[in-house]
Amino acid sequence: MNEIEIGRGKRGRTAYSFDDIAVAPSRRTRDADEVSTVWQIDAYRFDLPVVAAPMDSVVSPSTAITLGKLGVMAAWSLDGLWARYADPAVALDRIRSAPAESAGAVLQDVYAAAPVDHDLLKQRIAEIRAGGATVAVGVSPQSAATLAPIAVSAGIDILVIRGTTVSAEHVADNGEPLNLKKFIYDLDVPVIVGGCSTYQAALHLMRTGAAGVLVGFGGGAAHTTADVLGVRVPMASAVADVAAARRDYLDESGGRYVHVIADGSVGRSGDLVKAIACGADAAMVGSVLARAEDSPGAGIHWGHEAWHARLPRGNRPSLGTVGTYDEILNGPSRYADGSANLSGALRKAMATTGYRELKEFQRVEVVVDPVR
Repeated sequence: MNEIEIGRGKRGRTAYSFDDIAVAPSRRTRDADEVSTVWQIDAYRFDLPVVAAPMDSVVSPSTAITLGKLGVMAAWSLDGLWARYADPAVALDRIRSAPAESAGAVLQDVYAAAPVDHDLLKQRIAEIRAGGATVAVGVSPQSAATLAPIAVSAGIDILVIRGTTVSAEHVADNGEPLNLKKFIYDLDVPVIVGGCSTYQAALHLMRTGAAGVLVGFGGGAAHTTADVLGVRVPMASAVADVAAARRDYLDESGGRYVHVIADGSVGRSGDLVKAIACGADAAMVGSVLARAEDSPGAGIHWGHEAWHARLPRGNRPSLGTVGTYDEILNGPSRYADGSANLSGALRKAMATTGYRELKEFQRVEVVVDPVR
């Protein structure tokens, strides 16, 4: 590890973001149509290693079905607008049209005005299942104990427990903390949990029985965690560290493979390529898909961090739109900035470096290029 002296009493190790690295071509190339971008977690197979984040600006019950048909996993939020309002059109319009200076207050008001309706939650899950999509749902660690069992009984396929930082050893002086290992063991569905950003934290999460771990703090363009809490680890280093934990846990557990999913700083197709190159199996994306013309936010983006009742750590940026979900995922792209055709970009990168499968591409050479 590369450590530098910050001052006489503190040392820190050098870490790198996706912007600091690049994929290096090898001696071999191949045709892009020979490349496979398929990935599988548990019994569920997807055409592209992309998970739509459980954010109301990205995934509604109807868009979960659309995204499922396009070959990606879409996680619908169990405590989002569609679990609170039978018809969230008015609430959505308030959020999208709020002036920037009052957007945070509007978000807090909209989500506080209607509690999660358990019957409505079950109805939404039934809608997604009837649409033929793999039913993946997301929930915050604070709501997991209450909402996850209801969702499992309603017939979900995959549960995502997603927070800014999730640990297997949460310490609480008042109240009973969530025993993540027991909680996951008692659920009859594969669980993806995170975020984490260090080798040790990831190893602890893997030992809870999780099928996958989220690397990073989520939110991306819609969160300000680094500004508010001062918490951040550059994603290239974080993914590589957690991939190392996966390798060591594979030996420790006698062959149990835990999927590593990059969650944060994946805002362009090149970031997806670099996430896989650093060892991720897939990437959870929010802002990329929030730019879809057919997304619930229609270019306006927000996440759970933005409507936190006591300590908001997010914003509601206006990202604009670049095309439909299909164009963003599968092309053709109208722009040369990596905002669309994620599938084509990943295929081209793998073909250019000579790799056929995603797991092979995790071994590609990368170079550090911090001054681009």
